Amino acid sequence: MTGHAVRTGSVAPTAVLERTDWERRKAEHATAVDELTAGHRARASTGRRHPVEDFLHTYYSLRPSQLRRWHPGLGVGLLDAGERAEWRFHRTEARVTTVDAAAMVQAHDDQIRFVAQLLRASGERPAQFGCFGLHEWAMVYRADPDDIRHGGIPLRLGSAGTDAVVEQHPVKCSHYDAFRFFTPAARGRNLLQLSLSERVATEQPGCLHVGMDLYKWAYKLLPAVSGELLLDCYRLARRIREVDMRASPYDLSALDLVPIAIETPEGKAEYVARQREFAAEGAPLRDRVRAVAEQLLAT
Repeated sequence: MTGHAVRTGSVAPTAVLERTDWERRKAEHATAVDELTAGHRARASTGRRHPVEDFLHTYYSLRPSQLRRWHPGLGVGLLDAGERAEWRFHRTEARVTTVDAAAMVQAHDDQIRFVAQLLRASGERPAQFGCFGLHEWAMVYRADPDDIRHGGIPLRLGSAGTDAVVEQHPVKCSHYDAFRFFTPAARGRNLLQLSLSERVATEQPGCLHVGMDLYKWAYKLLPAVSGELLLDCYRLARRIREVDMRASPYDLSALDLVPIAIETPEGKAEYVARQREFAAEGAPLRDRVRAVAEQLLAT
């Protein structure tokens, strides 16, 4: 690491990495991503789908090749990285390449401001742990079998049993992007009638989908978010998605996923325990992603 004092855009780098250092980190990042996405990439040409692993590459828009591209993050310069000089939102001065924060803000001010606002609001709101993952059940409530999202996977309790679970529990989903997939019959059963315009006022850190979305907000801030932070969010999202599907109405025994039977007291207790765990893990990641957005806006 050198002590070059080079100002790029409107953020002076706090550190400059020698080429040997940043190439090592770049290679480690690529290896990690290749291992994490191997299954998804292998299935891509076969038409097969995995409801946990593929979700992070179908529901979310970042492609594995984009996830594989390592960035040092805002405020870190790369020495002798001239090949990145033409990358969007980068600039090179005196052999040091950095993120051009001013250009990012000029192009995406509204998006960056929204991410900062949403992450601050959701992080300051008390976590709620009483939804028991019923959002996935509400997505198949009284649904035509042909309209079920994961139609190739059987329902663990059958259609009637699944509908009964929804009818026997209050549905308290606070995440709009889950609510919008509810069946028409399930929407009216939700405690909140959610809208996209009000998501800043409703998202809360106990929600599994809010934890998964930290990955989305991180890649929305690329290249200002480091590859390490992006992967931390990706790994958390992947673990959350597994619990999300284990607590769903689907029978995933063929994938060796043991169900969290949220229709039972034991299942409810396990689900809440995992919610608390993920909320605790997500809090520092949320702070780190929000700090990048706020640093960009400060330019």
